[in-house]
Amino acid sequence: MGSFPENLKICRKRRNMSQEVVAVNCKIASGTYRRYEKGEREPSLSTLCTFADYFGVTLDQLAGRAPLPDQEP
Repeated sequence: MGSFPENLKICRKRRNMSQEVVAVNCKIASGTYRRYEKGEREPSLSTLCTFADYFGVTLDQLAGRAPLPDQEP
């Protein structure tokens, strides 16, 4: 189980999407999204929920408290 920035990047790469595409679809600035993946910023709860819904994972999975789908516990 990884950290939030690692899991966010894993979810994005599994869908073969750029950071810019995810940012646009989640209605945030691409620079802000990049900082989330780098661990330089932490999103609000509403943004976390948007990411979880967008990638089809739970908040616990995104935060690294539970394994992402197809990952070992």
